[in-house]
Amino acid sequence: MAKEGSNGNSHISSKPPPTPSPLRSAKFFQANMRILVTGGAGFIGSHLVDKLMENEKNEVIVADNYFTGSKDNLKKWIGHPRFELIRHDVTEPLLIEVDQIYHLACPASPIFYKYNPVKTIKTNVIGTLNMLGLAKRVGARILLTSTSEVYGDPLIHPQDESYWGNVNPIGVRSCYDEGKRVAETLMFDYHRQHGIEIRIARIFNTYGPRMNIDDGRVVSNFIAQAIRSEPLTVQAPGTQTRSFCYVSDMVDGLIRLMEGDNTGPINIGNPGEFTMLELAETVKELINPAVEIVMVENTPDDPRQRKPDITKAKELLQWEPKIKLRDGLPLMEDDFRTRLEVPRKN
Repeated sequence: MAKEGSNGNSHISSKPPPTPSPLRSAKFFQANMRILVTGGAGFIGSHLVDKLMENEKNEVIVADNYFTGSKDNLKKWIGHPRFELIRHDVTEPLLIEVDQIYHLACPASPIFYKYNPVKTIKTNVIGTLNMLGLAKRVGARILLTSTSEVYGDPLIHPQDESYWGNVNPIGVRSCYDEGKRVAETLMFDYHRQHGIEIRIARIFNTYGPRMNIDDGRVVSNFIAQAIRSEPLTVQAPGTQTRSFCYVSDMVDGLIRLMEGDNTGPINIGNPGEFTMLELAETVKELINPAVEIVMVENTPDDPRQRKPDITKAKELLQWEPKIKLRDGLPLMEDDFRTRLEVPRKN
């Protein structure tokens, strides 16, 4: 039985989960694990696919509508016998047979979710409903990538899973913040009412190769600006903090959560905390010491502090991040230089 996290505490689900495909327990035929990754053409999704495909017992199906993802991120798997790619929008039902669902689909950067807030909330609410309906029908275990944004502009620091958050319900970011809060609610309601096996990861800022170059997130902004020799634009006051987790660490945490016995929610992120000015200085030092740093106006509802308490991840998943920011940034720089076609100066 999964240990259920209500308010950050653990409880036991009262209802047994639906039975998976009879092939799971076939005597003479050991079926592969069929894994659906929604949003699998995106930044984190494609790295998750890479890791899942390393296991020869996994068959991976990606559903993505390419709103923010790219087929390019999956090019090495297209045509592989254990891989399938479906152009599909999760706001429409999907009828397939799977054993596990990693539900990542959702625009996750302010530029995209402010461009189409209604689409964002539909993806979070109707998309999650559709994936839970699929999980219920086929007896699959489902993992939702929720977000540190459920904590809003936090009044406690660092944030642990029992904190209910401080969120503006009618702001320009609410489609994402409140959308993910509703998605978590739906996950627990399906779990309690229908016995669905659920897992919820609250993921904090993640960075690495394949991030969209101009997606408005601070790490990709700074690296792209430094490579193009443009000024690094720090949103005022520059003292607001974020913590940055390298994508390979994030993927490892998600897989451990899916394979473990805890429903979550569990914070997955790197507790190393940096101010935006510190991040800009680090990018400048590592990539282009000649660029200047300039202050620009801030966006509304920008959280002042963001740092995960990862005690639960350490205890329950034996997970903690390994890659330091100084080691991860150059790996991302290499990827960005290739895509921007700006080689290093010797």
